[in-house]
Amino acid sequence: MSSAELKQRLLQVIGSIPKGRVSTYGDIARMAGAPNHARFVGTLLKNLPTGSKIPWQRVINSKGEIAFPAGSDNWIRQQQRLLAEGVVLTGGKVSLRQYRWQP
Repeated sequence: MSSAELKQRLLQVIGSIPKGRVSTYGDIARMAGAPNHARFVGTLLKNLPTGSKIPWQRVINSKGEIAFPAGSDNWIRQQQRLLAEGVVLTGGKVSLRQYRWQP
């Protein structure tokens, strides 16, 4: 699979995460057919253009945590977006049992 094809598949999976749910970098890579590319998911999200409609806030790490440094502007922005969608963080973590999306 080419890099462009992988990027397209990953964006499609991320775009499919329903409002009020989250998925991990690894989950997204597996769903896109590239189970060893979880880090590429992070790189892809890091390089999204400003104003992108991709729901990047719904992607968290395998511990249920926001990947940005706690308290940073980006961490707060992601937390606020998740809260607006009904996803609650307790102790800085999202309950994967409750909110994880794995179709």
